[in-house]
Amino acid sequence: MTTTKTMRPPKAPMFRDPIHDGAADPTVIWNRQEQCWWLIYTNRRANVDAQAVSWCHGLDIGLASTPDEGRTWIYRGIMQGVEFEKGRNTFWAPEVIWHEGKYHMYLTYIRGVPSAFIGPSYIAHYTSDNLFDWTYQSILDLGVNSIDACVHRLPGGKWRMWYRFDSGGAHTYAADSDDLYNWTRVGPVITDCHHEGPNVFHFQGSYWMVTDPWDGLGVYRSDDLETWTRQANNILRDRGTRHEDGAKGGHPKVLVQGDEAFIFYFTHPERDEEYAGIGYTLEDMEPYKYRRTSIQVAKLTVENGELVCRRNEPFDFRLLPPEEASGAS
Repeated sequence: MTTTKTMRPPKAPMFRDPIHDGAADPTVIWNRQEQCWWLIYTNRRANVDAQAVSWCHGLDIGLASTPDEGRTWIYRGIMQGVEFEKGRNTFWAPEVIWHEGKYHMYLTYIRGVPSAFIGPSYIAHYTSDNLFDWTYQSILDLGVNSIDACVHRLPGGKWRMWYRFDSGGAHTYAADSDDLYNWTRVGPVITDCHHEGPNVFHFQGSYWMVTDPWDGLGVYRSDDLETWTRQANNILRDRGTRHEDGAKGGHPKVLVQGDEAFIFYFTHPERDEEYAGIGYTLEDMEPYKYRRTSIQVAKLTVENGELVCRRNEPFDFRLLPPEEASGAS
């Protein structure tokens, strides 16, 4: 008797933060202690009326877990142990990996709660045994105004970190490490346009990098993690038709599970054509409806050598344990 598996599309949106409604910069990782997938994200204070863009600062890192392979997500609170200075400080863009019995996290850190997007910013390193309680290790020597870390292993065994570095422009730079603690700067990698949020992964025989140039997501391909070629078409540029998905995708994380890949991203679902014509500046206090965000997920495919994301098409979404899905992280 043949059993037909019913397609189970993801909910749209996949997740909204129930405290501040500003979930952004998502990453997903398998929690080996709880045996389920966790969502870790920048917890913007979208529902807090504050001066200018101070709602984007003074942030915690939010946590959610799924008991049912990604169908539903339960808010679990905020990370503990990330503050290493007195006062209220800012944390963005978590990158979390598992290596040799320990979780490593790289967070963007800004002192205090600025009311403008000003530095200095740094990338801080932490370790954990359980994804909830973290021990601060160090501020990495990557240069002032570094944000948005992404870590992937090189073919030779070293670790490489890609991150946004502002040196007269917002570009992707890289640094290498043998042990995940000590990093040596490599230099610029992607400089063809201003962007942020690089994410690197291996899928369908190639390495890929997606970046956020604030116009959908730029896509680059590589055979060796050294030389990158940009494809002509950005993904997640056109507005989607799913609930809360009618805006360009921002700051993504890709999870590869065998021959499937899922891209997690956030949207400002009410930033529509009306918003584009208003002309808000960074000194303005935007209305709540324009500040709030939603986390979405879509499926990626490779077609004719290009990475493709048809965000409106239904797909089966099940996050399997790593041992059941080769290539999951």
